[in-house]
Amino acid sequence: MKIFYLIIFFLFSCSYFCIGQQPGGGARLEAIKIAYITKELNLTAAEAQRFWPVYNSYSNEVKVARTAHPDDEIAFEEALVSIRKKYKPEFKSILVLEARVNRVFIIEREYREMLRKALVNRQQKRF
Repeated sequence: MKIFYLIIFFLFSCSYFCIGQQPGGGARLEAIKIAYITKELNLTAAEAQRFWPVYNSYSNEVKVARTAHPDDEIAFEEALVSIRKKYKPEFKSILVLEARVNRVFIIEREYREMLRKALVNRQQKRF
């Protein structure tokens, strides 16, 4: 009988420890990013439906450029500028105003800075 209770205890404790590190943190950050950008740009439902596929392909190209130039910041910045120039007309066809198109890139930078500050804040609380 003691062995039975020991096995039950072991099974429950294993599942408890496995819950501690749930996958999907990236999906949660992506959802926060979508909500943040949608709110900051004041996207309507129709605009959002057209905006997010274009933004996702833009974001994927930026990721590819980052992996292509991991140690050369200048080459990455040049690639980033050319990607932004490529997608600017597509964003303009959706967002209409030039100010809103430029705001996409500003909001993206603000979001990264907000994440960086949150990470630094969490690290400081740990110590």
